[in-house]
This record gives sequence, C-alpha cells and structure tokens, in this order.
Amino acid sequence: MTTRPPSGDTAEPASPGCRCRPLEGGWRSDTKCAKTGGEPVIWRVDGVPLSERFGDIYHTETGAQAQSRHVFLAGCGLPEAWADRPQWRILETGFGFGLNFLTAWHAWRSDPRRPRMLHVVSIEAHPVARDDLLRAAHAYPELAELAALLAAQWHGLLPGFHRLGFDDGRVLLTLCIGDVQPMLRAQAFEADSIFLDGFSPDRNPAMWSPETLKAVTRFARTGTRLATWTIARAVRDVLAQNGFQVAKAPGLPPKRDCLRAEFAPPWVVRRRTPAPVAATPGHCVVVGAGLAGAAVAASLARRGWRVTVLDAAQRPAAGASGVPAAVFAPHVSPDDALLSRLTRAGLRLTWQALHDRLEQGVDWRASGVVERRPPGDVRLPAGWSAEGPNESWPADAARLKSTGLPEETTALWHAGGGWAKPARLVAAWLTQPGVTVRCGARVGRIERIERLEGTESGAAS
Repeated sequence: MTTRPPSGDTAEPASPGCRCRPLEGGWRSDTKCAKTGGEPVIWRVDGVPLSERFGDIYHTETGAQAQSRHVFLAGCGLPEAWADRPQWRILETGFGFGLNFLTAWHAWRSDPRRPRMLHVVSIEAHPVARDDLLRAAHAYPELAELAALLAAQWHGLLPGFHRLGFDDGRVLLTLCIGDVQPMLRAQAFEADSIFLDGFSPDRNPAMWSPETLKAVTRFARTGTRLATWTIARAVRDVLAQNGFQVAKAPGLPPKRDCLRAEFAPPWVVRRRTPAPVAATPGHCVVVGAGLAGAAVAASLARRGWRVTVLDAAQRPAAGASGVPAAVFAPHVSPDDALLSRLTRAGLRLTWQALHDRLEQGVDWRASGVVERRPPGDVRLPAGWSAEGPNESWPADAARLKSTGLPEETTALWHAGGGWAKPARLVAAWLTQPGVTVRCGARVGRIERIERLEGTESGAAS
C-alpha cells in the first residue's frame, strides 16, 4: 500500500451498475441509494480506490489481489501453513473491500489440503457500500462468484459483530464494525495468521499505535505469522518489543519492501485472559431435536464431530419447532440492548441457513414483517432511519395500508424479517453428514464420569 493523492487526469466513466458522480481526479460513489451507510470512496482513473476520509488508497497500483497474495497470504506462509489443519483463524485489521478475505477464501477453495474450516475475523470502522464492494472485485474474474456471495450478505452492518457464513458454514467471516481497539478488547481467541492492512500510519495513526499493536499481540500464539505492507520503523519496533521476530521481505511494486513477522517471544507468555481452547472433535450427544438442538448438531458436525441427537418424541420438531410456519423479526430497543443485538445476529444466521438448505418461496421467504406496537411506542435507537444501515424503522402509510392497518397505527417495518417453516429447517440440519438421530429416547439423567485412558468419551447418560 502506498499513499498518493488522486490523479489529476480526466476521470473515466463509472462501470455499469455503479452509482457514481464525477469528482476532480476521479469518481465519487453515491452511497445513499445503497442503504448500507457506505463509506464515501473516490475511484481514480487507474481504477485504484481512494478513501475520502483518510486521503489514502485502499491498495497498491499493482492490484489488490496481487497484494493480497504476495504481502498477506505468502507473508503468512499460506496456503502451505494451513495444510490438513482442522481450522485456520485469521485476524485482520482493516477489511476495506474484503479482497484479502476473498483471496484467502479462493485459495482455501482451491487447496485439496485445506483446513476443515476457515475463519476470518476482520475489523472495519467504516464499511463501504455494496456497489463499491462489487466494483472493487470486478477486476478479478476468479473472485466474482465469491464477491457476489459476500455482497448478498452485505447489509445491516450496524456497529458491533456480524457473523457471515459461506460454503455451508465452513468459511466464516466475523465482521467487527467499530474502532480497532474496542473491537480487539471485546474478543479472545488464538489467531494462526494476522493481516495488518490499515491505511498509512501517518493517515490513520490509531490503527498502528503501540496500544493497537500490543492488543493485536494478545491474539498471537507461538508460531503465529504476521504480515503487512508497511515497513515503518515505529511499527517494526513495537512488534519486536512485543515478541515478534520481524524481517523485511521483497515488496510489491511500487513498494520495495514489505514486512513479515513470527511470534516467538524469548519469554514465557502469561495471558490475563487465556484464549479458549478448542476441543478435539470426537463423539458428542445433543439432547433435543428441535430448532436449538438441530442447529447445535449441525454446527458441531461441520467442525468434524460425530453427533448423536436424542429426543423423547417419535419424530424431530415434535414440539414448538413443529408449527406450520414461524415469523422472524428482530427485537428492537431504544438503547440497542444485548437482546436486540443477539436477535439480529440470530436472524442473520437463520436466513443464511434457510438460503443454503431450503427453497425460497416454498419453505421460507424474506418478505419483511410489520410489527404492531402500543400507541406512540416506536422505541428505536437514536439515529435509526429508513436510510439504513439498520433494517427496522417506523412503518409508513403505504406499508400500513398494504397490511390492512389504519394509517394512525404505531408499527415498525422489519425489512430483514420474514417467515419460514421451522420443521423443514430442522430436518435439513439433522440430515447433515455426521449427525445421527435417535427418537423415542428419553434421557433420565446426565452424569459426569472420569475419562479413562484409552477411552473415547468421558461422559455417560
């Protein structure tokens, strides 16, 4: 990445489908129509996008995919380093247009020795609009399909955490929308690779501050590799002080060098909050074959577990999960409380599962939902409107009329809501490879027993 002001040459017209208006030296995206609260982007005549906020380009003139492959993937020894691993986690600061994620995903798909799961956790304070996301990937045909899948889930990106799933949940993207340090403090996990891809340190110093780099170090295990395009002395020094072995490597033109590092501190690392240790996949039992049990079973099976689901009824979804149809809509509160954020996250994952496994229009439909509220009780957080990125706002007169409600009715329109047949989703989850269902099996008790040497499981029921 280099820092350069926009070219003074005559701007070229925007590509079809992009809403842009001319600007001296380039084209500025009209993001208001996208309802994503997109970050303003200036597209230079050479096709390189520039941040209006930071006055810096998003990637080198050589090309975003070339930078992703050379600086970040190769800089972390990928794809060789992840061969035959059960899971590979990448921490990234600076999602931008998602081209590092798309390139890593493409490499994962192309690798016969890929890990079972790829999980990218990326932090971005100012997400771009969907149109700009697609425009950035347009130059790389091999990424077109992946970019379209990402763009389909590029909505509702309010501040906080958003889990996006792809390839039947085997590729996960956790988007952390917010400033880098609070987003880092809110998490604890071990990263196998770290991509530092913020704007230039002199344009966005908070992304490269000693406090930020120290916080990044908290995610490293011994052997974690880190890569970045900058070789700024201050960055190298802080990484070295925090246990990284730092080295320059040949860069991607026009940059002469890039930075590669490996976490190998000469001291014993003691974490105040140790990262959770992932259990080795084995055999487990899930009690209950409704929506919750089926979702847990499918998630464990994707991670390599053999799962037995027990239910006292004679068929799955015999209780509340067996209703003919269910309406889905998020909880809304004026302070955007934890319950509200949790239901939005659950709704996003539910729609992903429905889209991947069932037939739209037959088993489910993202139709939107009108929620009638007590008179005068709209209860929206400050700043929410029909312009987004929130997906709930007061229902207008036309919407009320379409549902047969009087114009004076207090109601919310949930654009991300809809309906589904829960039993169909339960059935789809329970037929996933690795899941066995035993109905008519009543669980009397669950006991903890000591694990014996040579045995597979330490639990009995």
